[in-house]
Amino acid sequence: MRVWVMPLALLALAVCVTQSVAQRHAARAPQVVPMRAAQVDPGQLARRLADQQPGWPRSRRFDCARIKCVALTFDDGPGEHTGRLLDLLAQRHVRATFFVIGEMVAADRDGRLVRRIAQEGHELGNHSWSHPALAALSEEGVRRELRQTGDLVQRLTGVRMRLMRPPYGATDAQVAAEARREGLAQILWSLDTLDWRDRVTATVARRAETATPGAIVLMHDVHRTTVDAVPQVLDTLARKGFTFVTVSELYGRALVPGREYLERDPR
Repeated sequence: MRVWVMPLALLALAVCVTQSVAQRHAARAPQVVPMRAAQVDPGQLARRLADQQPGWPRSRRFDCARIKCVALTFDDGPGEHTGRLLDLLAQRHVRATFFVIGEMVAADRDGRLVRRIAQEGHELGNHSWSHPALAALSEEGVRRELRQTGDLVQRLTGVRMRLMRPPYGATDAQVAAEARREGLAQILWSLDTLDWRDRVTATVARRAETATPGAIVLMHDVHRTTVDAVPQVLDTLARKGFTFVTVSELYGRALVPGREYLERDPR
């Protein structure tokens, strides 16, 4: 008998008598659920998540043409600081969009962080496998970078990503064509915190706090100083009346594969 049979049996029983993950998210804001990935077979967990969240991501309804919405996005993870960031977001009932790198997902033990991102209601986007400038690659190279990451995330979480962010924002007609074939809208940004260059918490927070309605804010969860800035950013923007949404929630409709999006026109 495999060692994970008994935990799976207990898990199945719990699922039968409690609401699904999707139902809980619809009823109230997400809470942190400690992951013990080593005790559950990743394939079984991915299939369960897919069953519970058909059509993921299950967006909440916001009219961002009428309210002040902002989409916080985090690139290059998951990394050593991602878990703490997820804790901070959960404490304030905030959802964000994570553009993950395939190599970072593969390096994470059993994909525990990428599964936690999905389970806690955040949105996942494709940030390539190894973070090259996609516009400098061949057609096959671009396809491999996107598809390898997409397949890995789907295998671990049951999620088929619908967004991508080209590393460095480097895109062209060929990248757009490959993104379209993979069913991925290209998400750029309207506000760059430059947190990769200026790793000073106060500086990062000050830049993020200049967000305007409809903004897509670029940050990186692989930098400690960025994660340290997040509580101040959330508190300041909340006082200004902003609602924090994922990229898909910002637009409130299906985004067109291959097309570039930088922000949502607030009108």
